[in-house]
Parts: sequence; structure tokens; C-alpha cells
Amino acid sequence: MLVYILGVVLFALGICISVALHEAGHMIAAKSFGMKVRRYFVGFGPTVFSFRRGETEYGLKWLPFGGFCDIAGMTALDEVTDDERPRAMYRFKTWKRTVVMAAGSFTHFVLGFIVLYLLAVTMGLPNLFGTPEISQVSRCVQDARTNQQYTNPDCEPGAPAPARDGGIRQGDVIVSVNGQETPTYNDVVAEVQNLSGPTDFRVERGGEVVPLTVDVEKVTRPVSDPEDPEATKLVDIGSIGVTFTSRWEYGAAGAVGGTAAFTGDLVVETWHRLLELPERVPAVVEAIFGEERDPNTPISVVGASRIGGEAAQEGLWELFFFLLASLNFFVGIFNLLPLLPLDGGHIAVTWYERVRDWLRKLRGKAAAGPVDYTKLNAVTMVIIVVGGAFVLLTITADVVNPIRITE
Repeated sequence: MLVYILGVVLFALGICISVALHEAGHMIAAKSFGMKVRRYFVGFGPTVFSFRRGETEYGLKWLPFGGFCDIAGMTALDEVTDDERPRAMYRFKTWKRTVVMAAGSFTHFVLGFIVLYLLAVTMGLPNLFGTPEISQVSRCVQDARTNQQYTNPDCEPGAPAPARDGGIRQGDVIVSVNGQETPTYNDVVAEVQNLSGPTDFRVERGGEVVPLTVDVEKVTRPVSDPEDPEATKLVDIGSIGVTFTSRWEYGAAGAVGGTAAFTGDLVVETWHRLLELPERVPAVVEAIFGEERDPNTPISVVGASRIGGEAAQEGLWELFFFLLASLNFFVGIFNLLPLLPLDGGHIAVTWYERVRDWLRKLRGKAAAGPVDYTKLNAVTMVIIVVGGAFVLLTITADVVNPIRITE
């Protein structure tokens, strides 16, 4: 239990650090362009302590759930003093304001990359999408018939070795079986288990697709009995004798490229999951009222911290750090959505002003004034209410019916 609590605390601390660095990203970018940063605080609520260095006040507040960076003149409606006006953010070029607003999300991407890089050089990166890469080719395949030693790692004399004899090598990626594409190792297993005898395989090796013929062996294996989950029964299935890669391990240099590629795949997957959020909300509501919780439903910071605690308790630190990196990517992408009050909403308004004034210039008209944010208040409030309801919904589900990695 102590390890679980420690894991929850560490994961929550990691989230707090991520948010603090998000705001630090805004601050550093703003200062680098000469904008005036009034305050940079970690947390909300009453102030624990603060100090002033130069023109900026730095401090810590009692509630470590976020932070803020107060940049003078983030919009033209913000009140600024006479000495602040020349350095107000709204007076700077569009691209500079964009960089400042995007710097928070950029920080999440950098932090996520660093976490994954450290994971790559220590525990390895998980085979996230189930790529059917071969990590080991067995010297034989065995079955569970009473006259054979299924649990004995030593091969019987003359035992078949379909993959080895068919030319499959370590590092090959199986791209098709019997003419059927196999993008994941589950697809390979699903195809092979129904086959026997000579079968066409195609593997990717060194950037080329190599055709092979593998004599699939029918073996007897124990599987769970659907009528009695605690029992097993013997069935005949096709087997070729390979082990698929569950994670990729790297050296310090090779991990840079490996992490970059993995990060790209993870960002794309995160974007897809973000687009699926609306259609998964009903499942969250059903989970609150007693339905089995779908592990693919969205979770809150509470749920993520609980999973982090379980991962620590089970010694699954690779899952702990992978989840922390994934959360950073999600927050980074979500924050760039063109919706106020998100940073992406401010970026959208900034570029709307830029494009609008460019079009007016083409028509010989003077630039219009800054966008009146008061006219956007209604839309902003709707987004805040919807976002708040979503957060409350996920927190409730994570309390009453959480996603668990252990049972």
C-alpha cells in the first residue's frame, strides 16, 4: 500500500512539474522577445512565499494544481501602465506572440520526449502498436500432448522448427500471412492458428520485402475454456515458433532517433484519441452508473495518478513513465486547439487579426482594431462550462469505477 501511495504522489508531482514548466515556457519565450512578465507563480490560492528578481515576481502558492504566468498586455483589453505599454504583448509581431503562446505546449512535447528518451535507454520503449517484429526464432515448436514435455524448454529430437526452417530471422517483420496483411502480431497469431502446412509469408528485412514459405505445424495448446474461465482445455492450433518484440532497447545515441520516431507515432495516436473523445463520453456516464469501465475511455488526472500508483506497486515503472509522457503529449495537443481560453484559441485570434488586416490592406483599407474579447465571452464561457463538466465527469468515474491495471 505504501508503494501505491508513493506512486500516486510521484505521478501527481510529475503532473504539477509539467504544468509549472508549461508556464515557464511562456515566461522564457516572452522575456526573450522583450515582453514584460509581471508574475510567475506555481500553484493557486494563498501565497506560500514570493520574491522579486528584476521586474518579475516569482512565488509558490498553497494549491499545487497548476500555475500562471502574467504577461503584460496579453490582449488589447488588458490594463497596462504607461511604462508597460511599449512592451505589452499585443504590440509585438504576430509570429512572436504565436511563439509565446505555443511555448507552453512545446514544453510538454520536450518533457514527454525526455521522459521517453530516459525510458528508451533504461527499460526500453514498448511495442506500442504491436508491430510483428521477431525477437527470437525458436529451435522447435512443442505441444501439450501427454507424450511430450510442453513445459520443458529443451526440444525433443526431430521436433519441427517451422520459422527457423522457413528462413525467418530475428529482426524480421512479418507483413503478411497467406496473402493477408498482418499489421500487428495479434493479426499474425490470428492467421497462423487456423493454418497448417506450407504457407506463404512475407517479411520485411533490411527495407526489402522477402517472400518465404513456412511449413506451419499443428500443435496442441491449452487455452481458457469460455464456459469456465478458471479451467483450460486443449485445442489444435497452428504454430511457427517465434517470439515477438515487446519492447525496443537502445544505446544512448541510438535512443535519440528511436525516441523521435516513437514520439511521432505517439503524437499521431494521441491526436486520434482526442478526436474520439466525444463518442466515448457515453461510456464514461455508463461506468459511473455501474457498467464495466471501458479501458479506452478518457481519464482524469485522478485516474492517471491512480494508474501510476498501481504501476509503481506492481513494479511496472515503464508503464508509469510511458503514461506520464503520454499525458504530456495529450495536454500539449489539447492546449493548441483553437478554442478560448486555451492557448490555441489566443493563437487563432492573433492570426485572425493578421489575416483580416492583410485582406483589408489589399482592398486599400487601414488595419482594424484588435479583436474585442468581450464579444467572445459567451463562447468562452460555454467552452469553460463544457470543459468543466467533462473534467467533473471523468473524475467521478475515476473515483467510483476507476480503470485498473490489476484485479
